[in-house]
Amino acid sequence: ACPLLQAAPVIDAMQLLPAHRRAVVVAPHPDDELLAVGGLLWQWAAAGRTLLVVGVTDGEAGLPAGDTTLPLQLAERRRTERRLGLARLGVAAAAIHPLGLPDGGVTAQQARLTDALARLLRPGDLAITPWRHDGHPDHDATGRACAAACAATGAQLLEVPVWTWHWARPGDARVPWQRLRQLPLPAEALRAKQEAVALHASQLQAPAGAEPILPGWALARWLRPVEFVLAPDNPLPADPRA
Repeated sequence: ACPLLQAAPVIDAMQLLPAHRRAVVVAPHPDDELLAVGGLLWQWAAAGRTLLVVGVTDGEAGLPAGDTTLPLQLAERRRTERRLGLARLGVAAAAIHPLGLPDGGVTAQQARLTDALARLLRPGDLAITPWRHDGHPDHDATGRACAAACAATGAQLLEVPVWTWHWARPGDARVPWQRLRQLPLPAEALRAKQEAVALHASQLQAPAGAEPILPGWALARWLRPVEFVLAPDNPLPADPRA
């Protein structure tokens, strides 16, 4: 119902990622890639676009209260959930590049992450990551590292609000609403996104009396029939081959 969201200019998924460019989605935790741009990934995979998903952490700290799963066990489970979720979107396991940084400790590893991303990114890539001011420490550090790596390599930075939906209010002065763009999702893309998120069972279940990591009220914000991104502040020149 927020007028600012309704008024955001509509952009096209295929124009956002022309056929000659690669999308590199940099996800702090398993499932962030789905929550942020799962519908976009489905559309791009269906169109044969070149995709790479960088898993910054394995999400080993993502446990609800009372869950006694060991971190190594959870990390293995979440790596599997990421692979299955992306497969539902048509993204092959070979397109997943895990970095294995500590969940909850990305800020301390930001320089290391920047170096790793600078080695992966190429000029002209579209690097997609949570907004640098998203409100989760791992998200913010990932966004800053991605911005620095894009500046060093000539890739284009596309930031996505993820945790922002939890704390922002309509008209919140901390959010650059003028940069917001909306991408309406085809029904099949939304269905694929919903089914992919459902494969992350570790984040949807919790012991009796506890709330899961991804409760229903939060999922409602991410599983809308539209995805929102922030317009790049470093537009790339036109493809010289065009």
